[in-house]
Amino acid sequence: MESTMKEMRGGESVLDLDPKTTVGGGVEDVYGEDCATEDQLVTPWTYSVASGYSLLRDPHHNKGLAFTETERDSHYLRGLLPPALLTQQLQEKKQMNSIRKYQVPLQKYMAMMDLQERNERLFYKLLIDNVEELLPVVYTPTVGEACQKYGSIFRRSQGLYISLKEKGKVLDVLKNWPERSIQVIVVTDGERILGLGDLGCQGMGIPVGKLALYTALGGVRPSACLPVTIDVGTNNEELLKDEFYIGLRQRRATGQEYADLLHEFMSAVKQNYGEKFEDFANHNAFTLLAKYGTSHLVFNDDIQGTASVVLAGVVAALKLLGGTLADHKFLFLGAGEAGTGIAELIALEMSKQTKAPLEETRKKIWLVDSKGLIVSSRKESLQHFKKPWAHDHEPVKDLLGAVKAIKPTVLIGSSGVGRTFTKEIIEAIASFNEKPLIMALSNPTSQSECTAEEAYTWSQALSSALSFVNSGQQCLHFPGTWFGFGHLWSYSCAR
Repeated sequence: MESTMKEMRGGESVLDLDPKTTVGGGVEDVYGEDCATEDQLVTPWTYSVASGYSLLRDPHHNKGLAFTETERDSHYLRGLLPPALLTQQLQEKKQMNSIRKYQVPLQKYMAMMDLQERNERLFYKLLIDNVEELLPVVYTPTVGEACQKYGSIFRRSQGLYISLKEKGKVLDVLKNWPERSIQVIVVTDGERILGLGDLGCQGMGIPVGKLALYTALGGVRPSACLPVTIDVGTNNEELLKDEFYIGLRQRRATGQEYADLLHEFMSAVKQNYGEKFEDFANHNAFTLLAKYGTSHLVFNDDIQGTASVVLAGVVAALKLLGGTLADHKFLFLGAGEAGTGIAELIALEMSKQTKAPLEETRKKIWLVDSKGLIVSSRKESLQHFKKPWAHDHEPVKDLLGAVKAIKPTVLIGSSGVGRTFTKEIIEAIASFNEKPLIMALSNPTSQSECTAEEAYTWSQALSSALSFVNSGQQCLHFPGTWFGFGHLWSYSCAR
């Protein structure tokens, strides 16, 4: 991927782009974001020029001890740095040695965030070169704990906070953000953070983490990314009582008040940046996706992103399981955004392969929620997004009963409730499947339905299970999604 980007840049990598010195010293805007264009007329003095002490405090351009002798002269850094020169490679080695000394994942997370706030180039160099080791640190599962404790570890704002206090002034708030050429916006209202529930304003860790991966794995320049948290309050009693909580201390707004703020935000985004990419992570996701899908380039990670990765995993597993999608029967634990999103994409692919109507392929897929198996007799009381999955069957109260009744070949967990794939359930599915596919996808790890070891161990005597635990969607679909939306955006602009 990076090799392709290098070709497009004439052989240069994002990490290789050195700042140019201006006549008066300082760092020029290397991406030309502040240059006047036909669409954005600006005055000459809006060039971003940093030098001396301010340069060392600018995470976008600071290189620490990697500044060369020439750069130290031209940027007025003499005496502001020790005389030693450390290459970025040596800085990387030093930083990784330091991070590896921490035993607690949250300490590693804080160390990485501190690095991002003072030397952005080195942060992404570390993340790109050590992605397998650091991805679980900057994103799931560690980001879940970071969000829970965000108020206590908060040091410097990393995104834009829009609360009910800013109602009527959202466009002005967006203009306060220093970057102009925003291409990717990830926004949450904090109501559904991983499997941890309502974390209110402290959900900011999710947009920040996701966008870090867009840069490290998708090649999006950091200055084009904007993390946003919409703060409409929280129903989390612990946070409301926490003296260090950073958000509004009120119950979560709902109904028209919520809808009005979201509409103002979406309108302001389009007015200020044009059509962009947003990710909503809350129980209003289906409504928002339907409402703005025709007017904005919107995308919901929980509904669509997770589904793309899980479908890819199922298709890959078929090489070992045998047969086609239509030959298998699916049972989900969890019928929220993720569960129904995955189920719909599997049904759509099944319909595409078999030419059968979508209504027919959905019958191969069953969902279990907190009240048991979703069946026709419950249809009147179901939320609208669950109704397509209400099939004819007698009521079943729990997952074990559903496994025994449905006899699925594929068991998928998206419930956000840990250790719900018990030994009895794994043994049950293994008893009538030579190779059952078990996908425990809930994040963080503490909320995963089971571990891979448990799935293998409990099924070993009866069958040979295939197990996927905690979907790697953050590194698998984020880059592809970004490039896909880039093409869509270019096409829409051309039209």
